[in-house]
Amino acid sequence: MLAEVEKLLRVQEHDQKIAAIEKELAGIPLEEEDIKEKLEDDGKAAEDAKSTFQHTEVAIKNLELDIETRRDSITKLKVQQFETKKNEEFRRMNGEIERYEKEIIGLEDQEIELMETAEGQKKALMAAREKLAESEEDISNELEDLVALKKNLEANREEEISERTKHEAPVDNELLENYRRLFKAKNGMAVVGLVDEFCQGCHMKVVKSTKVEVKVEKQVTTCENCGRILYWWTDDSVGKNLGDY
Repeated sequence: MLAEVEKLLRVQEHDQKIAAIEKELAGIPLEEEDIKEKLEDDGKAAEDAKSTFQHTEVAIKNLELDIETRRDSITKLKVQQFETKKNEEFRRMNGEIERYEKEIIGLEDQEIELMETAEGQKKALMAAREKLAESEEDISNELEDLVALKKNLEANREEEISERTKHEAPVDNELLENYRRLFKAKNGMAVVGLVDEFCQGCHMKVVKSTKVEVKVEKQVTTCENCGRILYWWTDDSVGKNLGDY
């Protein structure tokens, strides 16, 4: 393989790894947002369960106050009945007492239903809080893992950058600039093999003279269709030249 092309292949390998690392690094903030959003959802679920339970508790207390008020009214009416000497007044107060007693029965039935509802809501609240606690622990671990991953990726990126710099140093500046332009424009594939007469970048057939130039390896040759830098590809060509990569 032509020495210049071999050097560029090494540079390209590092650039591809750097690009993959940077893509993974760019995804970490999104992962963090997803993780935190899950915690927010669980936290909101716990708050909603608490609010629902508290609302029912308030309703029960209001019913208890209504019941107690009617019981007080009954007590007062009975005292008044004992003091009155008029039959008509006695019967009227007796009717009010019966009405209050019926209302108390109805309110107590409502209270029982609400207490049963509250029991279910309390269990739901406890479950929501347990889930939130589990999520907090899991998410804390996941965020720690992401921090460690980010640190590891950044270290790998620095290592790849250092290796790339070492391999690109001997490359002619003009050739290196052309490679960089191609790497950016061709989705990380600036240097590709020529298999028979087909460029492995654009998969188009090259002219015969291009094939000959690539095969004899006397000068850097590019695909006339896509502009990529070509090397003559065989089953072991890359392995032999980059075996100590």
